[in-house]
Amino acid sequence: MKKRTVHTCSECGYSSPKWLGRCPECGAWGTLQEQATAPTGASRAAGLGAGAGAPRGLTPTSAAQPITKITGSAAYRRPSGISELDRVLGGGVVPGSVVLLSGEPGVGKSTLLLEVASRWAAADDDRERDTSPTGSSSSPAGGDTERGRTALYVTAEESAAQVRGRAERTGGLNDRLYLAAESNLDVVFGHVEQVKPSLLIVDSVQTMQAPGVEGVAGGVAQSRAVTAALTTLAKTTNLPILLVGHVTKDGNVAGPRVLEHLVDVVLAFEGDRQTSLRMLRGLKNRFGATDEVGCFEQTSDGIREVPDPSGLFLSHRGQTPDGSAVTVAMDGVRPILAEVQALTVDPVNKSPRRVVTGLDFNRVPMVLAVLQARCGERTNDKDAYVATVGGMRITETATDLAVALATWSSLHNQPLPPKTVVIGEVGLAGELRRVPNLDRRLAEAARLGYENAIVPAGSGTDIPRINGMRIRGVGTLGEAIACVDKRK
Repeated sequence: MKKRTVHTCSECGYSSPKWLGRCPECGAWGTLQEQATAPTGASRAAGLGAGAGAPRGLTPTSAAQPITKITGSAAYRRPSGISELDRVLGGGVVPGSVVLLSGEPGVGKSTLLLEVASRWAAADDDRERDTSPTGSSSSPAGGDTERGRTALYVTAEESAAQVRGRAERTGGLNDRLYLAAESNLDVVFGHVEQVKPSLLIVDSVQTMQAPGVEGVAGGVAQSRAVTAALTTLAKTTNLPILLVGHVTKDGNVAGPRVLEHLVDVVLAFEGDRQTSLRMLRGLKNRFGATDEVGCFEQTSDGIREVPDPSGLFLSHRGQTPDGSAVTVAMDGVRPILAEVQALTVDPVNKSPRRVVTGLDFNRVPMVLAVLQARCGERTNDKDAYVATVGGMRITETATDLAVALATWSSLHNQPLPPKTVVIGEVGLAGELRRVPNLDRRLAEAARLGYENAIVPAGSGTDIPRINGMRIRGVGTLGEAIACVDKRK
């Protein structure tokens, strides 16, 4: 039967029988690529006449069972060896799951997964079987009881010597960690049959190629076929698979959108090349919540976990300098102390500048306008530079009060009281509005030794002291300034 030609968008996977300059689905230009597809069995059956009979189905390898008779013992989570990754995954790696890790080039995706493979291979398999929810001593699927847990790291972007050098630098050499430099998917399946690993890592899905599928590696057809084949392997063998995914210039996973639907978990590894901070966020998780965040630090020895990230964003622990305010931001469900610094100077040009780093660029000028209109502070004739410390990015409005008080401190060269955190959203009328999760924020500040807190009045915190911390509720921005102004 003659093959038909379709044009598929490389960005979203939209298909059209004819070429189009612009994709109707995602709006991208020049992304439709020509592909020849053979008719499937379903399409051939649909083309038969009514008297030709219904198509025959294939004999299933295993019969369907009542859901009450299906055991969930194989779905217990296994620790990966990295607690911050387990936090984002919801407690550990689920056997038979497929995890897609995406991130910018050079952010450290390969280094992180190599560390996961090393710790996975170094873990004690017998100890983990004792902690399984079912209490069963049976060996997990894909693992070898005598050798413990084994990991297979497949790299299609680097040579085996390059990966070995990175593992030696980070201290990740282990006899149960197997390495294969291969881009052919069929050969990768052969390695899986020989090694029989309990964890498979593929770096990356866009560089793998499935034989028999038309298109170049990284294209729509190839990416879809590779991901579908690896997902089938994971579900049929109960083998957890971690995939590395490239991203586009917009920060989305490269390839068709169907990749994110095929996998069970989608993680985003974020970070700025100028800083060592790395944040791991969950975008999709079929086995847990997506509001957990893992914190890492990129060092010369590899990726290091940061279980207490608040210390990274506080540049001082002693005397507070002027132009600085400490707040508590929520990253998912995790409270993190952050320092906001502001610097006001006489303008060089007639138009004052507003330079913002790590905060919402549109939110900071609004807070400065409220500071001038409602509190009488001259901010329109000053250059204002506002930034967070440590490369942290904050988008929530709970940091408005910290921006306002840091700017006031810089204007008057007067530092805020030591061991004080400020939390609150500033309205256009100068009022302070409530913020969510205030109790959790204050508990984190008290844990780190802060003694005073300025929060919006009526926030549900009616107790004047929490965990030894003095709480002061204020209703307006002017009242907040009066609390920190030592001249009054």
